[in-house]
Amino acid sequence: MQLKPFLLDEWLSQTFSADPPIEFDLGSSTGPVWTLRELLALEGGDILGRLLDTALSYTSAEGTAELRREIALMHGVDPDHVQIVTGAAEALLLLSYLAAEPDANVVLPDPGFPTNTALPESLGIEVRRYHLRSEGRFAIDPDEIRRLLDRNTRFVLVNSPHNPTGTVIDELEMERLHDFCAGRGVVFVSDEVYHPIYHGAEMRSAARLPHATVVGDFSKALCLSGLRTGWIIERDPARRAAFKNARSYFTVSNTVLGERLATIALRHRDAIYGRARQIATRNLAALDRVFAEHADTLRWIRPAGGMTAFPWLADGSDAREFCKGMARHGVLLSPGDCFGMPAHFRLGFAATGEMFGAAMERFEALLSRTAAAG
Repeated sequence: MQLKPFLLDEWLSQTFSADPPIEFDLGSSTGPVWTLRELLALEGGDILGRLLDTALSYTSAEGTAELRREIALMHGVDPDHVQIVTGAAEALLLLSYLAAEPDANVVLPDPGFPTNTALPESLGIEVRRYHLRSEGRFAIDPDEIRRLLDRNTRFVLVNSPHNPTGTVIDELEMERLHDFCAGRGVVFVSDEVYHPIYHGAEMRSAARLPHATVVGDFSKALCLSGLRTGWIIERDPARRAAFKNARSYFTVSNTVLGERLATIALRHRDAIYGRARQIATRNLAALDRVFAEHADTLRWIRPAGGMTAFPWLADGSDAREFCKGMARHGVLLSPGDCFGMPAHFRLGFAATGEMFGAAMERFEALLSRTAAAG
């Protein structure tokens, strides 16, 4: 087993070690960060005292009953259908591990989060890619996905809102793909870590679909990446049992404090989602202006959801040097070669929160300087 270098994480590690330091993180895909003090203030009362009395022991492999109830309530499912994991990363690991059979293949979006492909490839699974193209506004081609399936396909994964492009699959198309996969005995996986952050029509969670396996976490739309907590919604009892068994070997359980804080967050999810929406909406409007004014240098497809965009250089050149130049002046973007598309770069428009205006001033100044030098 050999994992290829994780280019994206290697690049993003500059936020901790760059010299000169990174002042504006526009490369990350998360939302405005919450402090522990801010999170506990949502709960009120003597929550700190109750946390201090928490026994620092294991939680159950499927997650605490309280956390699973909150997730089930949010999605309208039975709490028994919820499996807690260590972030969406462990969910992707479990999915790939259980798919690792002779001659197996999986169908994944390209571009996509690097873990999507690296894990199954390391386990000897054939990866079949369907493509999100800028000329098609990064929309999926359902016929392309259908053509990739055969009797050895273990799962099809869709990601909506999508990282890094911000594209969204509408409800009818989601239902049709779900039904197509279910009719052929193929697991349909919906990665919706950015749900419910939309910049147009809002979509319902795929958890409403009877044969969907849904992945969610606290890192993206819930803006609490430090909790390292995620979930899988799975109605099939045999698959749930397999998830729990594998997790017992991989990570055993989450931290008890992490799950308690996650439960508090979900009790106040409207406030957390509301803050993310407000900041993302305001910052996206700023990007509308920036891309309109610099259309001779940059191109983009406006994201329909999530908190990332995937622009490209108008001349089609490799964006890594462009991103390096920005990083040297304190602005971090993520080069597109981390996603297999070198002319693009990922721009996160929520992680910087209230500093986004200042980040755009620096970005535009550097952009104008680059254009003048060229």
